[in-house]
Amino acid sequence: MREIVPAATARLSLADGVGGDRTVVLCSLLPMATPALVRHDGTIWLGLQVQHNFGDPSRDLAAVLERALEAEPGSAVGLTDPPGEGARIQDLVADIPLDITVHEGFDFWVADLDDPSGAIAVSLETANAAANPTHRLDSVAAAYWTDVGTKEHLRWVMPHDEEKLLSALAKLHVLGKDKLAEDTRLVGMFRAHGLLVPVWDLPLGTGAEVLEKPAAQFAEDLETALADDAPLTGAERSARSGLANRQFTIR
Repeated sequence: MREIVPAATARLSLADGVGGDRTVVLCSLLPMATPALVRHDGTIWLGLQVQHNFGDPSRDLAAVLERALEAEPGSAVGLTDPPGEGARIQDLVADIPLDITVHEGFDFWVADLDDPSGAIAVSLETANAAANPTHRLDSVAAAYWTDVGTKEHLRWVMPHDEEKLLSALAKLHVLGKDKLAEDTRLVGMFRAHGLLVPVWDLPLGTGAEVLEKPAAQFAEDLETALADDAPLTGAERSARSGLANRQFTIR
């Protein structure tokens, strides 16, 4: 949600003793890249894609959330200086999986407004124009299809140890099991916040639905490859080297 998904939301469950019964919604992006908005009903919207970066996104998010919990309804909250030592976001929220909803655009910003106007309307129009169509696959965790206009991609965030994952992907490549559909190709990967995000190129017109079944099969094959401790063959080492050289680190 911070790096590759344009428009998405997920409700956060606060840890015991934090914020009482306040509702907090994690948002990929808020109007004008605002770090947090305290809605008139007290709900806090916490933004991930922001303009500041003080070195530790987890600390930044926690500092914004702490300020939002103290702010008045109708307030915008942000950081202008480094937050210093303190809680990180994982200290303030319950350790449970996020239930992420991907939106076609940012109309959720104004869903409860009768006549959005002014700066929010301008920001909404700009954000919608820049957002590439994105869909989260249902059959596996954290795999996102997107259409960038000239091509389609599948970006799949994977939580596995990087070294083991690279070896497993190399084994699947040599076996010809790294294709998700006809004329698709694993072209490389992002590295974001300590996680690898393999990226497949897809022909225009592929869409997300056709990827569901092969993605589920790939997930099974990947688990098998991850559990295989056999040394890599020459062909697998070559494939692994190629994958390692096609990485792009975000931030």
